Order: sequence, then C-alpha cells, then structure tokens
Amino acid sequence: MSRVVPPPAAFSTFDLRSPPGAAGTLRLILRLAALLLTLATYLVLNGLWRLARRPSPWPRRFLGRFGRIAGARAHVTGTPLKRDVVFLSNHLSWIDIAVLAGTTGTTFVAKSELADVPAIGWLCKLNHTLFVRRGDRMGIAEQIGSIAQALRDGWAVTLFPEGTTGDGTALLPFKAALLAVLEPPPPGLMVQPVRLDYGPATPELAWIGDEPGQHHAARVFRRRGTFPVNLHFLEPFDPAAFPGRKAVAAEARRRIEQSSPARGGGSPKG
Repeated sequence: MSRVVPPPAAFSTFDLRSPPGAAGTLRLILRLAALLLTLATYLVLNGLWRLARRPSPWPRRFLGRFGRIAGARAHVTGTPLKRDVVFLSNHLSWIDIAVLAGTTGTTFVAKSELADVPAIGWLCKLNHTLFVRRGDRMGIAEQIGSIAQALRDGWAVTLFPEGTTGDGTALLPFKAALLAVLEPPPPGLMVQPVRLDYGPATPELAWIGDEPGQHHAARVFRRRGTFPVNLHFLEPFDPAAFPGRKAVAAEARRRIEQSSPARGGGSPKG
C-alpha cells in the first residue's frame, strides 16, 4: 500500500432513516460506530507498519473485521492457496470481498462501480483492488497487464467471472476476457475455484437488481444477528492443462456448479 488515505465522508451517505424500525436503525448506528472505532485503530497500526517499511496486513484485516461487524461469520471448507493463485469465485455481494480478503489476504478484480460505494470502495482501494469497467473492450489489455503485475508482486488475485452479483440460486455465465492473463499462465500459477453462499440468508443478502450499494449496506447493518458466509475452496487445477481462457473458465464453473448442494456437493453450514 503506497499511502494512508483519510477515511471518506461517505459514511454519511448511509440511509439513517427508520422505516425498518427503530431497533434496526439503532443496530445500524452502533455498527457504524464500531466500524469507525476499528478503522481509527487500524489506521494507527497501518501507519506504524509503514514507518517500519514493512508490508502492512491491516487493510485486509480491516476488511475482515468490517465483515464481522456487518454480521458475517466465515466458515471455510478446503484449503486456500496463499500465492501464485487466481481464485475464480461466484459473486453475491460486497460482503464476499470483505470476507475473502479477511480470510485469504487476496486482492480483487472488481467492477468499477464498486469503487464509488461508500466506505467499501475506499477499503478495496487500500487492499489494491483492481477496478475494471464492464464492456470496456479497449481497456482489456491494460486491465490484463494490471492483473499480471499483481501476480508478479506475489498477490493472490480473485476474479468474479460472472461479471456481476447473482442471487445464489444459479451460476451466471462466466466471462473469460480477463483470463487472458493465463495465456500462457505464469510458471507455477494455479487456478482455485471458490463457491460462496450465505446459508439460509442467501436470498435476503444477495445484492441484485438496481439497489444502490449504500442502501444494501445499510440494510445489512440494520439486520438482526449474524449470518454464515460459507467459503468452499475447491481443488486447484493447473490452467496450462486447458486449451485457453474459455476452457479454464468453463472448468472452474463446472467445478463450482458440481460442488453446489443441489448437485450433492455438500450443504451450507448454518
């Protein structure tokens, strides 16, 4: 991380009105207060790491803590690789990013709209998230170059090949354009598919449709109690064994689909 950026004023854009009930609004306020207190603490720690010229773990730790404050509780199945890996994951919500970062230390390739989501976008930038514009065919080469550089720098990189968030009931088609970074794959690089779900809360928490990001975040923060985020790290595979990026995307999608409860691949933890 190159610099410490002051926290955005965007926390003020959370919808503090109380149609869902006074108790929900109180939970929202208390969680925002906990988030700001944690942020202040982690910024101090991050500054100390920078003074010592050491790689800072605090952005990813803060993202993980952000998820916990929102109510997320990570349950990990399988063993995530630490480096020389591209994670290919289904995508349900911004919550995925907080929990995946806190669990694995990965950086992300995410849609550019996320950069403007209050608080979340700023935190993602601290964690070196690579933002891409969907449909920007002219910028594909530059985006692929950024991913390749992140891999050379030793980062684990997560891509959401669906290109948007889904409702958790079925996988969307996987887009393979950014997987051109694997043509050819760097020596020793592996692809590890990841399946995410929020257990029984998946239909409620999936971020779909035209709901603004700050409204979804406020809705999550108003929510009572906690919820599981089940992270299923599937068996890694060597992308060099597949003929091109489309075949790699298809294999990752097949493995994620085969691991779903509907296919007998295990049931979510509650």
